[in-house]
Amino acid sequence: MGEEELDDYESTLELALVQEYKDVAAMFQYAVETDRRFYLANSVDVEVLSQGTPTLVEVTLRDAWVWDMYRTVRFVPSVRILTFRDVNIEHLEKPTPTI
Repeated sequence: MGEEELDDYESTLELALVQEYKDVAAMFQYAVETDRRFYLANSVDVEVLSQGTPTLVEVTLRDAWVWDMYRTVRFVPSVRILTFRDVNIEHLEKPTPTI
């Protein structure tokens, strides 16, 4: 496989991932971003494990979807993240139905 074919393949995977994200985003309550990955989840629990410098944080996600174009399964029942870095958690508003 040549470099151009590989680029086309990765572009196709990424486009499919973006479409999947658009299709599933409304099913989730939270968007969670770490330095390594992006997740959608319906339950998020954050626990500070150490108060030192740097601070160790454990984030547990339930009923999650993982943004990763190389994974064969993106829906996972739970995710455990241990990190010394920033974690951004956003509560997603459900769109109000129009009548």
